[in-house]
Amino acid sequence: MAIDVNKREQELVEKFLKKTTLFLGPTPELMQDHTLAPITEREVEAIRKVNNPSVLSVARSKMQAGTNEAFEMLEQIGAAPGAKWGDLVCGIFTAKGDLSIVSSGGVLIFAGCTQYGVKYIVQNWLNDPEVGVKPGDIFYYNDARYGGVHNTDQNLILPVFHEGELIAWIVTVVHEGENGAIEPGGMPSAAEQVYDQGLMISPIKVGENYKFYKDLVTYFQNSVREPKLQLVDMKAKLHAALRIEQRIKETIEEYGVDAVIAVLRKTLDDTVEEVKRRISQWPDGKVRMMGIADSTLRENLLIKVNLELTKKGDKLTLDFRGSSPEFANRPNNSVTSAMKGMLAQLFLSFVWPDLPRNQAVLAPMKFIIDEHSIYNASYDVPNAQSMMTFFPAFTVTQAALAKFLYSSPEKATKVLAPWYNMIRTCIYGGVTQHGETVGNLCADLNGMPGGAREGLDGEHAIAPIFAPMAEQGEQELIEEEVPIMQLSRRLMKDNQGFGKYRGGQGYQMFITQKDSDFFGFMSTTIGSKYPSTYGIFGGYGCPTYPLCKIKGVNIFEIMKNEPEKMVYTTEEIMNNRPFENATYTTHHFGMQFELAEEGEIYIYTQGAGGGYGDVLDRDPELVIKDVEEDLISQETANNIYKVFYDPETLVLDVEKTEEARRQEREARKKRGVPYREFVKNWVTDEPPAHLPFYGCWKDRDIIYAGSPDNKMTEGNLKAVWLPNPKDVRIAQLEAELEALKNKQKQ
Repeated sequence: MAIDVNKREQELVEKFLKKTTLFLGPTPELMQDHTLAPITEREVEAIRKVNNPSVLSVARSKMQAGTNEAFEMLEQIGAAPGAKWGDLVCGIFTAKGDLSIVSSGGVLIFAGCTQYGVKYIVQNWLNDPEVGVKPGDIFYYNDARYGGVHNTDQNLILPVFHEGELIAWIVTVVHEGENGAIEPGGMPSAAEQVYDQGLMISPIKVGENYKFYKDLVTYFQNSVREPKLQLVDMKAKLHAALRIEQRIKETIEEYGVDAVIAVLRKTLDDTVEEVKRRISQWPDGKVRMMGIADSTLRENLLIKVNLELTKKGDKLTLDFRGSSPEFANRPNNSVTSAMKGMLAQLFLSFVWPDLPRNQAVLAPMKFIIDEHSIYNASYDVPNAQSMMTFFPAFTVTQAALAKFLYSSPEKATKVLAPWYNMIRTCIYGGVTQHGETVGNLCADLNGMPGGAREGLDGEHAIAPIFAPMAEQGEQELIEEEVPIMQLSRRLMKDNQGFGKYRGGQGYQMFITQKDSDFFGFMSTTIGSKYPSTYGIFGGYGCPTYPLCKIKGVNIFEIMKNEPEKMVYTTEEIMNNRPFENATYTTHHFGMQFELAEEGEIYIYTQGAGGGYGDVLDRDPELVIKDVEEDLISQETANNIYKVFYDPETLVLDVEKTEEARRQEREARKKRGVPYREFVKNWVTDEPPAHLPFYGCWKDRDIIYAGSPDNKMTEGNLKAVWLPNPKDVRIAQLEAELEALKNKQKQ
């Protein structure tokens, strides 16, 4: 029976419901919205008052310098490896929470995601009588579901007031690593639920009058394996934020508060208009691209990344429908805000690096993403390894954008093949040689190789896709703090994306531990079965890479007593097996945390950037140069590039090379078939029954979840549950045991 209530009664009911809210979780409407907050009357007024371009430019430069200064400061005083080697960022947001100015160095995606945390505070705490926001308040959060990548990234947020008016927010973010998760180092691939992911801080006030609440800091410290790191870096982030606040106040003193407000908003609006202008120059059309993530880090399977990129006028639409459904008990899901933040990094680092670094680059774009897919995951599924799906989305989008950029009359940078995209480093944990408990990761992940460029080869092991100015760390300094030793670190031969211009090459690392009775490693990388990075315009993708282990040996004893047995390349050690009684094994790169005995070797291989163009168009002299620098073997020169030379003098055999390339072109014609015939003989209606495939196959409206019998329809996805690999192995062993028992009975 319907009940009529008058307006007063309705207000009382709404007031009661608001006061008695059971739980304030992430706000779906907020988390899905990547556009700018509507311009306020205060911002309009400020822009009207301060419209001198010179004043705006200088004021913005002063604040930009402040974020850069804070970045350098935080990098110098931070304790976490992520702080020391550049996996951090410092930024300034508008009063409504839009990112406007960010440090030139650092991880832009961190700041791009933090807008959601700031806006959550504005929405829920700004006018709340019990929480509120006032000068000197310190807010903090790390829960990626409120705006972030994963829970290792801890965000400090500071409001900026002028004469009682809230004018801006300051954010400092560091990839802290250790956060008390089920595995040390903060990125647990073994997480089967959000509660396995360690410390989960929703945006909360952790201090006032520029001082932390000791009780909350103590709680955070008791929740992680490295309490000292937690405290030191909270203080480091606070003082970096204070430096930015100082520079903002100096700008106000010199140019007035209206100049600051005008700069923060006008920078965003101008970026939106410029992005529209640049998109309008591209040819209208659609580009489709797909990618594959070949692992959940616990089992090998094929997770599809499906993209349709549509450009019309000044609008760009990124349609990810048809991608894999989310996984209920695996952490390789991504919340939409993290995936969008990564794509903002793509546009601002690799497409338009000359634009101001802010979130407005995505504002004119439209995203279409299915709910309960890997890119729009529910808040109750784990996401600690979201990089395993949104890094491939970055690569797929980068390859698709190259088709539009190639035809653009105006370019801000060279057309680029996909950058290498995976975390090739060790995550570690245990007790150090100094008796301290630690858990974190090494900075070798920052050595991702660059993709080939139009007219140029890619750079070797230069920078990660998420932070072009990050560093790779100093091994000597690392060895002073933790018992990790690198026995070999050198570029790996033939590890390149082949092409007219080749991708940059990565290095191999022999990692072991020394002087600890309790220390171990893990690895969190896809791409052991299916390449994670692709080429463009005929260029090759990167190779696939296994994780290699040499167990049951103490290499330090070998080096002391039989040094002649030590070799320093993967192929030598794995093919020749020089150490008696040791075991030599290869695995996919999703290794959960395991203890390592002193002197046991783990071989990690950094990847390669994608190639650009046809290998048969590569200048033979460039091939010879790669041979001379020991980057490729003679087999690769002969068989891939069809380049022949004198092995002793490296003098090019011009005639043999030209003839080999002519023959290969003729052979291609003979192998080639008309497109319709190829599709008829190659494309199947459904994925093979034995293939653990997730995503659309032939029809985007039909999503497969592991087998042809398990189908979903687009727009109606559900979470996929996977069995625990230990249970699978137990079942296999029990079946083998039962078979042996039956055989005995016979």
